Amino acid sequence: MEAGHIPVLLHECIENLNIRPDGVYVDGTLGMGGHSEQIAGRLTTGTLIGIDRDETAIARAGARLAPFGDRVRLVHGNFRYLANFLRYYGAAQVDGILADLGVSFHHFDDAERGFSFRFEGPLDMRMNRDAHRSAATLLAEMSQQELTDIFRLYGELKQAPRIAAAIVKARTEAPVDTIERLLGVSEPYISPRQQKKELAQLFQALRIAVNDEIGALRSLLVQARRVLRPGGRLAIITYHSLEDRLVKNFLRSGNLEGREEKDFFGRSLSPFRLLTSKPIVPDEAEIEANPRSRSAKLRVAEKLPDKE
Repeated sequence: MEAGHIPVLLHECIENLNIRPDGVYVDGTLGMGGHSEQIAGRLTTGTLIGIDRDETAIARAGARLAPFGDRVRLVHGNFRYLANFLRYYGAAQVDGILADLGVSFHHFDDAERGFSFRFEGPLDMRMNRDAHRSAATLLAEMSQQELTDIFRLYGELKQAPRIAAAIVKARTEAPVDTIERLLGVSEPYISPRQQKKELAQLFQALRIAVNDEIGALRSLLVQARRVLRPGGRLAIITYHSLEDRLVKNFLRSGNLEGREEKDFFGRSLSPFRLLTSKPIVPDEAEIEANPRSRSAKLRVAEKLPDKE
């Protein structure tokens, strides 16, 4: 099995979701269907709703999950609209939600998708290829300050202002719309000693902005609080500090600001009980088998009964 096909932290996700055979579960990031296959295999009368914004993922996972028949419902869409999808399928509340926020291997390994600096090709980076704005569009339309903010916030690049300025200057001469063109423009501001790391940060920043990944995650978290039934579990795998900080603060407090509220007696009013005081990370064996799991962090929380 190729490394990209291996579901990250599979055993840990399934164990912590505490799957009921008659429950309703959501895999918000279907991908190749590895996590979904294990969830569906534990259902008898229950239902799994798998969501992915990439039609390629829907097709590939659909073939893998076909043996489970009506136990599985597949949705081509963004998990930020979770509540709408659940309403369509008549599922007011669910018993578990999983989201693996990593990028699928077929995105990184397809030169035409533009996710990786290892190839030559168009600067696309759209997870949903029906979306209007590609990375090339973003680089053509955003102001220097907007680009600086993206590279600094989503990529944590020290040279964010200089890279942004170089792009704005370069696009007056010719579009920055291919991988090789972006590499040529940004290369003078990338440290030779940390070239791979900083290029990965640059491409990560663009990908997050193109797909509004942080906005989608914020929407998912807020809706998860509403649609999880008491005792239901939320499991999120993150891959960089911005995502992890947001998930950690939300699961601890129950709000996006991370503001922990308490009642008159000093008891927490958070709707969640943390099941992972520290994030679960891959062991050495998993990292060796699947190097792309190296930065993964799994956090899990259980929805508490409504406080009277």
